[in-house]
Amino acid sequence: MDTSHILYGFTDLKNLDSHGPIVLNKAKGAYVYDTKGKKYFDGNSGLWNSVVGFDHPKMIATAQKQYEELSGYHALFGRITEPAINLTNKLIEVSPFDEGKVFFTNSGSEANDTAVKLLWFMNWHKGLPKKRKIITRYNSYHGVTVGAASMTGKPYNDVFGLPLSDFIRSACPHYWKFGKEGESEEDFSLRMAQDLEDVIAKEGADTIAGFFAEPVMGAGGVIPPSKNYFQLIQPILKKHNIPLIADEVICGFGRTGNLWGSITYDIKPDMIIASKCITSGFFPLGAVITGEEITKELMDASYAAEEFPHGFTAGGHPVGCALALQAIDIIIEEKLLENVRKLEPLFMGGLKSFEDMEFIGEARGIGLMGALEMVQDKKTKKPFDGHMNMGERVANKAIEKGLICRPLGPSIVLCPPFITTPEQIDFMYSTLKETLNEVFNEIKISN
Repeated sequence: MDTSHILYGFTDLKNLDSHGPIVLNKAKGAYVYDTKGKKYFDGNSGLWNSVVGFDHPKMIATAQKQYEELSGYHALFGRITEPAINLTNKLIEVSPFDEGKVFFTNSGSEANDTAVKLLWFMNWHKGLPKKRKIITRYNSYHGVTVGAASMTGKPYNDVFGLPLSDFIRSACPHYWKFGKEGESEEDFSLRMAQDLEDVIAKEGADTIAGFFAEPVMGAGGVIPPSKNYFQLIQPILKKHNIPLIADEVICGFGRTGNLWGSITYDIKPDMIIASKCITSGFFPLGAVITGEEITKELMDASYAAEEFPHGFTAGGHPVGCALALQAIDIIIEEKLLENVRKLEPLFMGGLKSFEDMEFIGEARGIGLMGALEMVQDKKTKKPFDGHMNMGERVANKAIEKGLICRPLGPSIVLCPPFITTPEQIDFMYSTLKETLNEVFNEIKISN
């Protein structure tokens, strides 16, 4: 099969040249199969999102039925499809908000871009054209479109000349990595809060349109917030009248053990960004969900402008909305949330056991999302040199053994589907342990 014409995203191209791509052609439950018939347990749920399984019969039947009834339409110019209305009502019902609005996109990146434009639009209406700056955190991830990439606090965006102006950063609340010697986790969180206060003071609160944060920093390496972090920063944002937008693209719909990461960490957002698990990977769909106060300001601005001048051709696609309704129903009614909570002790206990290994510096996570960070020296937390490609080495060897896990720099990330069984957790960890032992032994021999 000729794959030479594909431009691969987020792929180690030298590694690809050596190993070639894995071409998949079918799936069953939590497993995917390549064109040679090899079976893999997908320990990353596709890309965080395929949580009800790749072939859930209700999802397949829903798609077939909706394609037969209304195969596609937009949500613009006052026209809307029935599944889009039903999903809007469902999202408000399951959200932390009593009332609000929903705006549909095709991805989390587009949803974050939309939220930024929405904030700028409201401030235009209020006569605050300089209130445009967006604060995110270093090492955060919010997407790949120009606006969302400017929000993403990862250094790889430097190659695009990003971020754009008006996108600024506060500190990353990763206690293990950035805590000072002798500093308690609570004191570290106080320092993170002071850093945010300092950023606001430097930039001017009257220039800041919003603060975006993932409840758990997912693509940054599964970094749960330090203790009390959100409890400390929320009063600061409130004091300065800066909206808090929870980027729930990864955490939303059950990944942390609750329907929203905001519930897990007692976050009171003004707006929520959703995608990924919303359709369990069966269709591209994202959503911006606004709370009561933002909704009122948004509608005032829209009436003044006679419209909200923004939208996507496939936003609110009827098939995607029907699938989202079904996915949310499966997660709730088939007790997949309960399964995440039931598996969490086994998942996190197994993850923490890897900290006994010589080159594992930290095992971290919550719910069914976790990461192992590899270090050259555990005492000093000295990382391996980048040229050693530790994450890629582990992921490549694991996939040879039938396990898909994700390399993120020096970390290995695991986020299995919500339908995962204890036996599959055991397979995942036994395979990963065997893989790590082999890679670490190779390192010792080469040194």
